[in-house]
Formats: sequence, structure tokens, C-alpha cells
Amino acid sequence: MALWWASGVGALGVAAATGPAGAPGVGIPGASAVTAAPPAGTTSTGYRPPVEGAVTRLFDPPVIRWGSGHRGVDLAATLGSEVRSPGAGVVAFAAPVAGRGVVTVLHDDGLRSSLEPVDAVVAPGDRVERGTVLGTLQDRAGHDGVHWGVRDGEAYLDPLSLLTRASPVVLLPPAG
Repeated sequence: MALWWASGVGALGVAAATGPAGAPGVGIPGASAVTAAPPAGTTSTGYRPPVEGAVTRLFDPPVIRWGSGHRGVDLAATLGSEVRSPGAGVVAFAAPVAGRGVVTVLHDDGLRSSLEPVDAVVAPGDRVERGTVLGTLQDRAGHDGVHWGVRDGEAYLDPLSLLTRASPVVLLPPAG
């Protein structure tokens, strides 16, 4: 089973799937083969995955800040696939790091998405909207998709949480 995103219907779902080149997708314990839309009464935060593809590696935050872990999710995609901005914002960084292209978008809500490996077609300072093409997927040995990391300040977040996040709850004083 693997998570997938169907942008045409705006739903995050779980389905039996294989990863790239027939490799098994990530198993999600207790998942069923259904499409799961956000709960009734919630609103979209304006985020979308950077590519359409199975999740091949889940977010796995380190126990301690400098420890090992996986600070994002990996999404299956083929070499040369368009990589799109997950949300509206400004390109903060677009350059190679350790031989792989990295694009970072500072979103309007203050979160930062970093995507790699990407051959960028944008430059720092460019305004992008949700779905704007940032570049194309580069070849990277040992990887067959896009890594999407999200930070709030110095804290890493699970990018998948942005796809179904509900509006914040606001408590109001009693009427009267």
C-alpha cells in the first residue's frame, strides 16, 4: 500500500501501489484501499504535492535535533518530471548543494518547502503560485523521485500534514 495524491479530485488517498520500476510502495499499517478527502468542515491550506506519485519514504523525524532521520517525504517520479511549487510564495534558494539541485520556497504562511534533486527554472526572488513549475527532476543515484522537506523556523514538519490540514480552531467568548 502507498499514499498517493489525486489532484484532479483534490484528495489524499491510500491505495495498493508499487513504487518506481515496480518496487513496492511504502506499507501503511492499517490503511485501506480508499480515497480519503479532508473531513467535512475543513478547508484547504493551499498546498499540493510537488509531483503526483506514490510516497516511497515517509517522514521520520530524528529523536534529537542533530540525530539521524528522514526530514521530509520522498515521492515517486521519473527523470525529467516537472516539479511544482507545493504552495504560493517566493523562491528563497535555487542552486546545487553537494551536486544536486535544491529549490526552496518561502511560503506566504512562513513555512519553507525544499525540493531536491531539481534542475531549477526559477531563481531566488521569483514569485511562485501553487503549482508553478520550479524545474525538472534530476538524475540522482539511489533515488527515483523527489524529496520534499518542510520547515517551520528550525522545526521540520511532515509535508503530508499540509495536504489535509484543517483550519485552526478559534475559541470565541460566550455570546451574551
